[in-house]
Amino acid sequence: MQFPRLPDWIIYLVVVLALLFGALGRRERANAPPAPPPMPGEDGPALGAASPMDPIVTVDPPARTGPDAGTAFSIGNGGVWVTARHVVEGCSQVALVVGDGRGVAARVTLDPQGESAILTTDGGAPAVPLAPASSLRRGAQAFHPGFPHGQAGETASRLLGRETLVFRGRTTRREAVLVWAEIGRTAGLQGSLAGLSGAPALDSSGRVIGVTIAEAPRRGRIYTTTPDSLLAMITRARQQTSPDAAGIAITSENYGRTADALRRDLRVVQVVCVA
Repeated sequence: MQFPRLPDWIIYLVVVLALLFGALGRRERANAPPAPPPMPGEDGPALGAASPMDPIVTVDPPARTGPDAGTAFSIGNGGVWVTARHVVEGCSQVALVVGDGRGVAARVTLDPQGESAILTTDGGAPAVPLAPASSLRRGAQAFHPGFPHGQAGETASRLLGRETLVFRGRTTRREAVLVWAEIGRTAGLQGSLAGLSGAPALDSSGRVIGVTIAEAPRRGRIYTTTPDSLLAMITRARQQTSPDAAGIAITSENYGRTADALRRDLRVVQVVCVA
């Protein structure tokens, strides 16, 4: 049996195509691999400066139902602390709890321009480091160790943006704040976060980026002061911080243990207010 003879032009075409593909196959390639998908929880774009166009939220201070009013944290080894203004405003006596049935008297300096307050004591605890006034990114995580409902507890949150908080306390005040979405909390902690006011908002390096001052339980929102307003308040109060304070890396997996260590070292303490 004899196969039909192919035309010469088909043979030439096959040879030319083989040579062409061979030449292209040997060409150097330096293409980058495809971009990986975004990591869950990856920080988003930088957060802009405060603006008159920021949403406005009005909150009322929580009603005091007992002496355990809030949380404070150390910013100076010599006895300088920060808490939320409404925790200590109007209190005739303020003390920091340092053990079962033991407290240290504290002197109060309210921030005339914001929702924070400085407490000073005769003795101190290691300071929690302060974050520099730098740009934040949407989606960044924060961790809030303190004493919700008068018990040791903490929450984790993720930055949503900025809002203007109208705080109706003894006087009505406005402040540009950061708003966070709660993404986790101590196992068994139910309901509101009353008592967490004054807790530090810590970044992933364990540095303070704000003071926890309010919440919106139904929306799952937490409000804190900004790094700029915290540093400005400390400057106005003419208090010395401890720049050599060291932070510790905090993650969603270890923030409970880290919060326990901060409370155990009395770097984060409970504030007792007697109205």
